Amino acid sequence: MGTPELISPRSPRVIAARRLAKRNFRVKERRFIAEGPQAVREAIEHRSGGEPTLLELFATVEAAERHAEITDAARAAGVRVHYAEDDVIAELSQTVTPQGLVGVCRFLDSPFEEILAARPKLIAVLAHVRDPGNAGTVLRCADAAGADAVVLTDASVDLYNPKSVRASVGSLFHLPVAVGVPVEQAARGLRDAGVRVLAADGAGIDLDAELDRGTMGTPTAWIFGNEAWGLPEETRALADEVVRVPIHGKAESLNLATAAAVCLYASARAQRAAGGCRSVTSS
Repeated sequence: MGTPELISPRSPRVIAARRLAKRNFRVKERRFIAEGPQAVREAIEHRSGGEPTLLELFATVEAAERHAEITDAARAAGVRVHYAEDDVIAELSQTVTPQGLVGVCRFLDSPFEEILAARPKLIAVLAHVRDPGNAGTVLRCADAAGADAVVLTDASVDLYNPKSVRASVGSLFHLPVAVGVPVEQAARGLRDAGVRVLAADGAGIDLDAELDRGTMGTPTAWIFGNEAWGLPEETRALADEVVRVPIHGKAESLNLATAAAVCLYASARAQRAAGGCRSVTSS
């Protein structure tokens, strides 16, 4: 493809993209960074208001050649592709081993009311989740389990934190996500929409017992809390039931993402099984 012209590190476009590492600039511009071929590919395919979510793409020459189908798709979608040196990409991606592709994307969160109007059957609600890696990983788990949406409460981490975006591994572009919803509003709205609200917490009843009751085949929202201190009493009180993941071995506990995966998959199986699900491990 010849020798393309490289964008200057002092270019206004590079400077503007670099600023998106800070939340206040992300909020002001309603833009965020997505890096790596998987995320960029998903951003090209995703539409926001009828337009590609991906606004512009920065790539090293080597990465552009290796992932020519991605840069070609970006151009076909009307996205401007900028070639850059490795150090520019490293600054934009903020990772130890950048993958050579960095996209600037428009915000894509959905209004909570639209999520409710779609009559969801399975939702993950992140309440007081402060770790961006955990938030992104739970979003990925929800996507894998077939959830209809994810809700981040106003006390949770920024959805567009670069670590959250990376940890979602593209799942951010697969399902609706509402942000900044007070947990009380989330629980009330979901219940009014006919969704049963379960709080995942070590103080609740056993998940296996809940499955045995045959009630998990109904539309369900799981509230997951902060990994270090769980859910406060006032949040647990908002749920129809508080449920804990059983520990059958000697492990002290499960991390947030693992517990969320167990809960979401339990609900997904129960909802897919005729007549409900008696046990996560039953054949």
